[in-house]
Amino acid sequence: MTTLITQIQAFLAEDIGNGDITAAIIPSTMTAEAEVISRENMVLCGQTWFDNVFKVLDANIVVDWLVDEGCTVNAGSSLCRIKGPARGLLTGERTALNLLQTLSATATVARAYAQAVAGTGCKVLDTRKTIPGLRQAQKYAVACGGCYNHRIGLYDGVLIKENHIIAAGSIAQAIQAARALTSVAVEVEVESLLEFKEAIAAKPDRIMLDNFSLEEMRIAVQLDHGEIELEASGNIDLDNIRAVAETGVDYISIGALTKNINAIDLSMRIKLVH
Repeated sequence: MTTLITQIQAFLAEDIGNGDITAAIIPSTMTAEAEVISRENMVLCGQTWFDNVFKVLDANIVVDWLVDEGCTVNAGSSLCRIKGPARGLLTGERTALNLLQTLSATATVARAYAQAVAGTGCKVLDTRKTIPGLRQAQKYAVACGGCYNHRIGLYDGVLIKENHIIAAGSIAQAIQAARALTSVAVEVEVESLLEFKEAIAAKPDRIMLDNFSLEEMRIAVQLDHGEIELEASGNIDLDNIRAVAETGVDYISIGALTKNINAIDLSMRIKLVH
């Protein structure tokens, strides 16, 4: 697994290449102080990634956070102050802001979904629909925003979908094969109440109700009797997620937590030069 520092080094190499020729116009002895400001309401997330961008560039750069990780921030708020060699501040600015604005966006969306189901007992899950190279970071941001992580990848959980079922022969055969192969949790996706009944009989750990209507979800909850975890998925957003949660399902998975985000508008402005 790629370490955070190795990942950040790769991000910086992508931007800097063989050198920041614009920052080179600044004397190497010059130091500066800068401030990062949010231009919109947000949940702050990604301090560790932001800090390490500057740490990798120059250990003399110091970041002083004015807002705690996971806190809600209003537009116009100052997030942190940065002090150190001016070249390092300028070179690291875009990479650091890219990470902070992306992870904050993920956490902000997650907070909205978590608040939408508050009090129902239902948990909102993320998916594998993440930005390549940033899955661990986005999964962290989802949790920072108040939602929960589904499986991290293909290696830590079984999710049997339509094509797996076709290849295996049936829902029961697919679940049986998974049980024989691994001890990790086994989940199966179903697209109708008929398939749901087949899945219940095969006893997976969780059943995903794909594009079920609210009434079908209620029937599934009644048929399940609380024995197998139920997860709703498909065509669920902030407008209808509360109604889905109130059907009694245990989980709702939302790809939009990580897939449909709009980066938070942030800016870094140099305040003092020495």
